[in-house]
Amino acid sequence: MATDNEVQFHSAFDRSGLKNTIRQSIEHIKMLYQSDSIPWVIGYSGGKDSTAILQLIWYALQELQQEKKCGKKVHVISTDTLVENPIVAMWVGKSLERMKEQANEQKLPIVPHRLTPAVKDRFWVNLIGKGYPAPRYKFRWCTDRLKISPSNTFIQNMADKSGEAILVLGTRKAESTARAASMDRFENSASNTRKALGLTENGSLERVWVYTPIASWSNDDVWVYLNSVENPWNFPNQDLMGMYQGATDGGECPLVVDKSTQSCGDSRFGCYVCTMVSEDKSMNAMISNDEEKEWMYPLVALRNEIEVNDANRSKKIEKLTRDKANRDFRRMNGNLTVHISKHGADLVPGPYIQSFREHLLGKVLEAQQAVQQLGPAEVKDLELLPLEDLEEIRRIWLDEKHEVEDSVPKIYEKILKRTYPGKKRAHHPILNLDVLTKLKSHCEKEGDEDGLLYQQMCAVLSIANKHRNQLRRAKLSEELAKTLDKGAFNNLFEAKKFALERERHRLQIQLNNSPNLSDDDKKTINDKIIMVTKSIKEQGYSSMIIDFEEVQDDN
Repeated sequence: MATDNEVQFHSAFDRSGLKNTIRQSIEHIKMLYQSDSIPWVIGYSGGKDSTAILQLIWYALQELQQEKKCGKKVHVISTDTLVENPIVAMWVGKSLERMKEQANEQKLPIVPHRLTPAVKDRFWVNLIGKGYPAPRYKFRWCTDRLKISPSNTFIQNMADKSGEAILVLGTRKAESTARAASMDRFENSASNTRKALGLTENGSLERVWVYTPIASWSNDDVWVYLNSVENPWNFPNQDLMGMYQGATDGGECPLVVDKSTQSCGDSRFGCYVCTMVSEDKSMNAMISNDEEKEWMYPLVALRNEIEVNDANRSKKIEKLTRDKANRDFRRMNGNLTVHISKHGADLVPGPYIQSFREHLLGKVLEAQQAVQQLGPAEVKDLELLPLEDLEEIRRIWLDEKHEVEDSVPKIYEKILKRTYPGKKRAHHPILNLDVLTKLKSHCEKEGDEDGLLYQQMCAVLSIANKHRNQLRRAKLSEELAKTLDKGAFNNLFEAKKFALERERHRLQIQLNNSPNLSDDDKKTINDKIIMVTKSIKEQGYSSMIIDFEEVQDDN
């Protein structure tokens, strides 16, 4: 019986055979291509499914070119998150280069594009710069920024220019029951006016139609096709299968003949820092299957710095405790947020604190250096943090977080042992290392163990410095007031006590001034009041696992 994550499908080649089925697919592609002037955009990840659909379309365009009917461009887009598994990223990069060469040589209107996130949306800029905690199920901030936004922007721009666009994807119903249900829903939608052409609606993009040439193919069908038909842009499909094989535990990658046989399709390539899973199985398998790939270990270590998943309960508590210690007790905008569960009441941790962000910056630069030194020639120039990312992190720390120490150049030079190539910062008579060191020492003598007073005074100095040459200083008082409010507490316990007492007071008012509450509602509120009262006495964060709801906060 199929599980929720798999669907049992017969081969799409059973009825007509491989050759006839491929012929029918190519004829349908040619018909659809010639039916209108709507531009095509193919989503290409470098994996088996997207390779299969591109291969089908490439062969169809070759025939149309011979028939002198190859008129409109077909755009191939691949989104590089810049934190991809480097083996896969290099594979995709080389593949796109080969496509461009072969498309020109074969005189085909195929245009490859490598898309990347805007600097402000990149992973390390948000995590190290802004302090966003590592993505997790209730705060999955990465997917939209890194993958969806770059591709959707490209596709929507294409649709805006041409009125419509056709997005070609390698999605298959056999991937999972959820995938099959979703595809069937869009296919059979009452508003799908292009069903007869084999198109479906897009759930998020306006005037964009979706075409899935291999929707009914099984996992094996894809591999049979790729191993039976030569790659038309001269990039061996056998090498692709080898990459999947290397990413499978034990290096096994047979074609599936029954449910007990493991498949190459079980390999999932993703970001080397992905914290949405407990383990990056594909990357770990690549390393264990091939000693020459051990240079990727530093990337695995980076993920271990920030992930909090673990099947072992005690280890998970340990990781959560470590994670909370690395995060501010205030949210990004300075607010205190209380979460109440059956385990206790506590503050929801906010962004990573300054010292941990500085620590992470050093670790990423160390990993970059290690990969360049240990890896093959192809990664000798690999930059996990290019200069534009470093400069954006630096800007965020200086301008938004008012961390006047300007630590980015210092950490860069300490780790890489060379001069920081970014912009030179003018010397300031107050905001310099000597004065800041004395200020920090003074605050520590005044009992500022957590550094909160020092942070507040630095922020005030930074805000005053920002406005010093402005004729109108309308926002000066507003920014100062916001900073002073954020630094209203001397330590975590003081802030937690204030927030919990405020929440208890709010619950008490709700209980006393809501005459229409049911008995169940009254009991729920009473239970919360009891839990809050109990938790007020705890020092620091609760020692229990609290499954708090993390809310994205860009403020």
